[in-house]
Amino acid sequence: MLSKLQIKNYALIDALDINFDEKLNIITGETGAGKSIIMGALGLILGNRAESKHFFDESRKCIIEGHFFIKDYNLQDLFNSLDLDYEDTSLIRRELHADGKSRAFVNDTPVTLQTLKVLGEKLIDIHSQHATLQINTESFQLLVLDTVAQNQSLLFDYKKKYQEYKKAISELKNLEEDLQKARLESDYQQFVFNELDQANLQETEQEDLEAEQSQLENAEEIKRHFHAASSQLQDGEINVLDSLKQVQSSLQNGVRYLPSSESLVDRLQSTLIELKDLSAEVEQVADSIMMDVERLTLVNDRLSILYDLQKKHRVATVKELLDLKAELENKLQATDSQEEQIELLKTKIEKLLQEISKQAELLTKNRIKATKVLEKEVQDVLARVGMPHAQLKVEMSTLKDFKSTGQDEVSFLFSANKGQSMQPIHKVASGGELSRVMLAIKSLVAKTSALPTIIFDEIDTGISGEVALRVGELMEELAENMQVISITHLPQIASQGNSHFKVYKEDKGNKTKSNIVLMNTEERVLEIAQMLSGANPEDTAIQHAKEMLK
Repeated sequence: MLSKLQIKNYALIDALDINFDEKLNIITGETGAGKSIIMGALGLILGNRAESKHFFDESRKCIIEGHFFIKDYNLQDLFNSLDLDYEDTSLIRRELHADGKSRAFVNDTPVTLQTLKVLGEKLIDIHSQHATLQINTESFQLLVLDTVAQNQSLLFDYKKKYQEYKKAISELKNLEEDLQKARLESDYQQFVFNELDQANLQETEQEDLEAEQSQLENAEEIKRHFHAASSQLQDGEINVLDSLKQVQSSLQNGVRYLPSSESLVDRLQSTLIELKDLSAEVEQVADSIMMDVERLTLVNDRLSILYDLQKKHRVATVKELLDLKAELENKLQATDSQEEQIELLKTKIEKLLQEISKQAELLTKNRIKATKVLEKEVQDVLARVGMPHAQLKVEMSTLKDFKSTGQDEVSFLFSANKGQSMQPIHKVASGGELSRVMLAIKSLVAKTSALPTIIFDEIDTGISGEVALRVGELMEELAENMQVISITHLPQIASQGNSHFKVYKEDKGNKTKSNIVLMNTEERVLEIAQMLSGANPEDTAIQHAKEMLK
């Protein structure tokens, strides 16, 4: 429950410190006194975004603190999931600065506004006059039904699976689009790959073939030059070997008289032997060179294929052709891989569809059971608050497709009077009737969801007299199981509270301030009497106020 609310430097509030009762708290005050300002401050620690002009004094920061006693509400797991330290009495603080900066803390741990929202939804339900219009929306009607059906855990699991299912559907669509594009190109890619594969390319073959081509085209000239070299070495009338032999003979004759030069003869002998071998090899090469026209044709044809492929694919080497072939092979394999991924994803989608179908079916089953409870509870409460013949009927239909909340479409039908046909509630219910229907729904939801605190912010529009008294009694009954805070203009409701606060404005210096005070019994009698008859109540009004408080 909200045990304490502290507000500093907010709007018309300089400083307020409000200690709430654990049961029914009543807040009254004239229009414009500051009741909505207090609710606005409370909304800030529940995750609402800050608006401009929040400061009573622009030179100081605005601070709102809420103390929540939550020992009996099993919120430890929620705190753990939000990575927060749990305390039986937890403190939520919001700080606003004049430069627009805002900070929020839970038990002194900095948090985001989203964290405040998640936590706030488990701490307080604020029901305002404006919020009554929510009852006309399908999303709220379905939320009410799920709360009564206690579908929260199942719905959480369903939404998780549904999001996974929708994500898989989106992935499948993207994969199929990519595959379609790839298939448009794959025929050409396969053709080019096959062409390159059939060419049986070798990385260095172009250089080898070009060298062989040069040899074959110049075979006669090569042969002629090698024969000339052979002749000059040993076959000609004047040749190198004969000349060297003469040199050898002259050296041998000279060495007889100069033994120290014998090494020269040996070296020359070695040269003669090497030249004889060289001459033989030159002759062999000359004899081996043949003009092979057939082989030249094959070489030219092969080079022509390589040159054509290079020109076609705008590359300069066989290696680049091989790289292109590898790239095409990867693309073709990727297409095959995409097809496999699509099949696996289709299998996954089918499995997810079966899972969400089962969960949606169970959601529907629980909702159908909850409709009877909701209809009976609302009818009983409406009878107590002056609408004995009013009826609420929950109409459900099953959709063909799934959505984030299941497969159900819900509509609240309403009839306020005997014999009146049931119609969608937004078409037939007046403002006062909507307020009472909403109160009935909120009372049931509060019992089902076991929230620590519920706030009724001026929901008494369109009711008065005995009906207002019954509404007050209903709030008092709710307060037996949870904390209730009611902001009201009706004395019948104001008389029901355990604690009664009055909000008022006062002028100090050149500023107007909003204050709040917890009234004692005498002050409360006077406040209710003024609500009954005006600023200066007569004795009868005061006596009536005393009777109401009894």
